[in-house]
Order: sequence, then C-alpha cells, then structure tokens
Amino acid sequence: MVQGVGYRFFTLRVAARHQVCGTVRNLPDGRVEVVAEGDREAISEFKNELLTGPIDATVTDIDETDIPVTNRYREFRIDH
Repeated sequence: MVQGVGYRFFTLRVAARHQVCGTVRNLPDGRVEVVAEGDREAISEFKNELLTGPIDATVTDIDETDIPVTNRYREFRIDH
C-alpha cells in the first residue's frame, strides 16, 4: 500500500530509466499494480528500484506474477 506518496510517478521515471514498457495504476484496496515488459535484466533492475520506492514510501512486499509478453506496450504510462 503505497498510495499518496508519488509511487506511480516514481514508477514512471524508473521505467523510463530502464526502458521498460507497461502501466501502473492504483487499485481500490490501496495497492498499486504494475504491468511491465522489457528484457530480463531491465525488468530485474526495475523491480529492485520499485522495492525501494520514492523517499516517502515504505515498500514491504512485491507480489509478482509472470504473464505472457504481449508487446502491446510501446511506452510506460499511468492508468487511472
């Protein structure tokens, strides 16, 4: 639960740095959902930074699910 601390905008900047495509959005229960595509090393570095989070965040856990790569994402964006 990292809403209210700029986590989506942080994720957007981190995705750009690692050339990862996908989306980030707040969920109604207070969690944040990230869908990301990129090469294996970029995704690994992306996840490591997401675990740290922005300065006002405390990230305690990331639930991860592998899904098939769709190549439908051409950029990284915040979904509302």
